[in-house]
Amino acid sequence: MVFSSYSFILLFLPIVLVGFAVTTKLPSRRLPFVWLILCSLLYCGYWRIDDLVPLAASVTFNFALGRLLTKNHLQNKHTKLLLVLGVAANLAMLGYFKYTGMLTETTNTLFGLTWTIPKIILPIAISFYTFQQIAYLFDASRGLTREHHFIDYCLFVTFFPQLIAGPIVHHKDILPQFHNRKLAITAPNLSIGLSFFIFGLSKKVLIADELSLLTTKAFTSDTTGISLATAWLGAIAYTLQIYFDFSGYSDMALGLARFFGIKLPLNFNSPYRATNIIDFWRRWHITLSSFLRDYLYIPLGGNRHGKARRYTNLFITMLLGGLWHGASWVFMLWGGLHGIYLVINHAFRKITKHDPTIEPKLPYLIFARSLTFIAVVVAWVFFRADNFAQATDFIHAMFALGNTSLTSHPYKNAQIILIIAALICVFVLPNVQTMMRHHRPHFGRKLQWDGNPALNRWKWRPDTFWTIVQALLLVACLLQISRGGEFIYYRF
Repeated sequence: MVFSSYSFILLFLPIVLVGFAVTTKLPSRRLPFVWLILCSLLYCGYWRIDDLVPLAASVTFNFALGRLLTKNHLQNKHTKLLLVLGVAANLAMLGYFKYTGMLTETTNTLFGLTWTIPKIILPIAISFYTFQQIAYLFDASRGLTREHHFIDYCLFVTFFPQLIAGPIVHHKDILPQFHNRKLAITAPNLSIGLSFFIFGLSKKVLIADELSLLTTKAFTSDTTGISLATAWLGAIAYTLQIYFDFSGYSDMALGLARFFGIKLPLNFNSPYRATNIIDFWRRWHITLSSFLRDYLYIPLGGNRHGKARRYTNLFITMLLGGLWHGASWVFMLWGGLHGIYLVINHAFRKITKHDPTIEPKLPYLIFARSLTFIAVVVAWVFFRADNFAQATDFIHAMFALGNTSLTSHPYKNAQIILIIAALICVFVLPNVQTMMRHHRPHFGRKLQWDGNPALNRWKWRPDTFWTIVQALLLVACLLQISRGGEFIYYRF
């Protein structure tokens, strides 16, 4: 039951909204929380009922440990030891479900063994709720949390708009919102939430799902001898597919949370308009980048121990960030490649004394964005490839080390036009956040932005034009939904 499915849009979401609206009118302040928790558990359990067991165990363990860490911080007793044990327990559970198979296979290959293990199915959302709760434990050990009710904490972890694929949220951004007496379904919240949801749904169904068909044509089971044209068109098609897929999910998550009056942090901000890889990672999966910085890069030493140590820390952080995405060596290669990119980027800034605050001129802007985009496209090949051999075939073809044909490819003219149109959307059109932040007469005269980039506080009222546009987009999506699939980040 993905966000872009009939069962979610036409059945699950209306029931959740009606139930929430009813419970907010009742005397009990936490009854709406209980309703949302039950609905979130139903949403998670819809994929596989067994997935609720590790989720429940993780929530119970981390809540109890968080309370203990908060208490011990006040008494200055054993806080660091408890934190280490807590993080280790979380990573052990994640490692068992996600990496046992990979480690067994690698060990068998290296040492010629034939070890076998029972099939381990990765629980849905485990990567996201594990990282979210690790952040909570760190904050609890620093005395940054306060006593919360178990129901509040359950909702903080399981809230279905962000449970499966983020954003990875901090307790300080979300828990206080649950206690807002104005937490309710209101016309402004519905207006903003519905706009975000429809725009995100359109990105997913009308663009990403169509591009996935093009990606599949290039990343076939046999990529030996693929042409230069096929390699580049296929790689760009996937680059655009994952962009619109994750951008669409991020918009839909923001919209769904806003239905209930909850404001999630931004997680996606036109990353392909970045002028360098540092900028790219400030725009792509923003909350994951922040987590890796705060809870991995900085604890490793950050930039406090010289350039060599700084670059090593950067590389290790991205390498592990790649591994977080999936139990495969190609994910580690993708992360390692971005680690190399970041090291080169920081070294270039150091050598040239480049000031990133200076507004670049147009020629430099075009060159920098183009170079960054090409680097990202090359890295996505490793992310999408089924194995190292397939990735190698693509890289060889992309750099003209094999079949250099520019005319041999599996795409029709209409499909190439779709790729070009998607590129124009990425580089020219404003993203949804920009459209809803800044006043533009042709975007609606009642649009306002209050200047806080951390949480979306839009006061968006679509005029007649945008109401018609959204209605047409929704109809088009409902006609196309049956052809689509799950979000790419649901697999992690």
